[in-house]
Amino acid sequence: MSPSNVVEIRDLAFAYGSHQIFKSVNLDIPKGKVIGIMGASGCGKTTLMQLIGAQLRPSRGTVKVLGEDIHSLDRDALYRLRRKMGMQFQQGGLFTDLSVFENIAFQMREKTDLPEDMINDLVLMKLNAVGLRGAAQLMPSECSGGMARRVGLARALALDPDLIMYDEPFAGLDPISCNVVGKLIRRLNDALGVTSIVVSYDAQESLRCIDYVYFLADGVVVAQGSTEDVKNSDDPFVKQFIKGLPDGPVPFHYPQDTYAADLELKA
Repeated sequence: MSPSNVVEIRDLAFAYGSHQIFKSVNLDIPKGKVIGIMGASGCGKTTLMQLIGAQLRPSRGTVKVLGEDIHSLDRDALYRLRRKMGMQFQQGGLFTDLSVFENIAFQMREKTDLPEDMINDLVLMKLNAVGLRGAAQLMPSECSGGMARRVGLARALALDPDLIMYDEPFAGLDPISCNVVGKLIRRLNDALGVTSIVVSYDAQESLRCIDYVYFLADGVVVAQGSTEDVKNSDDPFVKQFIKGLPDGPVPFHYPQDTYAADLELKA
């Protein structure tokens, strides 16, 4: 594994039963960069993050994270490696019965032996970084969608990880919240020297904060490139995805028999 990469994926294959998600995926996540993973809904973006975190096991291929083949590790080694990874979940994933402060403090108490006064200072520091120090005592139900995403980001940063993964960080947010979250991802990545993976179908917002992007479709990487390369690309898939065109390589209809054939079967 190249020392310049935090994640290396080679010949990755995965299926849910007979439904093939990945046929052969190859990609690199360089250290210190914000990398986008894009594709239409159902292409396997979230599944890819679950494979990187070893929540799922591939049917073929390797996933190396920070130099370790993550699917060959035993339980203790896997947990140690996961402590170097942060995750912002698509729907926030906050503990609904804990305050914003307690949500951030939870893993510090579970995974470290830090004294309470230090945990207090660290939690407030993380919340201040995402602009929510004043919301420390709110409950998740009292937070807007954009605030919940920022709390999730603060929690992902709680243990100072080397790698942070964002699952659809812009989904369901208003334009102002999208812009705030996007700028936070970029600013915190650069300020903390971490590496970030942004999984999204929101091309416009994602391209504002990422360095490089991989497009997934039909179980493989169909296109890739820097932000500028993607914006100026003539690739049919990239153009359709970036511009939101209804016609192109990404079909509207799920694979099916002809309409006439279905009608004949019913008859």
